[in-house]
Amino acid sequence: MAVKIRLQRHGKKDAVFFHVVVSDGRAPRDGKFIEKLGVYNPNTNPATIDINFDSALSWLQKGAQPTDTCRAILSYKGVMMKKHLLGGVSKGALTEAQVEQKFNKWLEDKEGKVTGKKERLSSDAKKMINDRFKAETAKKEATAAKVLAKNTAAAEVEKTANADNAETPASTDENNA
Repeated sequence: MAVKIRLQRHGKKDAVFFHVVVSDGRAPRDGKFIEKLGVYNPNTNPATIDINFDSALSWLQKGAQPTDTCRAILSYKGVMMKKHLLGGVSKGALTEAQVEQKFNKWLEDKEGKVTGKKERLSSDAKKMINDRFKAETAKKEATAAKVLAKNTAAAEVEKTANADNAETPASTDENNA
């Protein structure tokens, strides 16, 4: 029996999320499974991944084969790195202490990258909101200036028309007298 670590699709059409499961390779995609390892939600940025690390590692050590997407997910969470380092222990190249030290260093670097991405995304969102606000304010001011110019021009025309009207009746009265 070929055991696979793969994704099971759940959710609505445009709001899909996946369960990461261990199943028989012959079972249908959304069918029977042996164990649920976690959840993967690609709709968030960055994607939300919740994996039972120890269980996934034990299944990989027993010989379960992850699909390409699951391999990427497990690699992102460090399960594949830990398996690789434990392979070095079984060959005698590393000790358990060295494995833990290297893995913790890798985890810190990974957390730093993820935190940096989250901060960059939030600062980009704030910058975009500020840019939109500035553009909207500039557009509002330009429209206000146009309206003011139009109203000023209309007032000038009205003043000159009133001045012409005021002069015209007086001159006609003088001519009639």
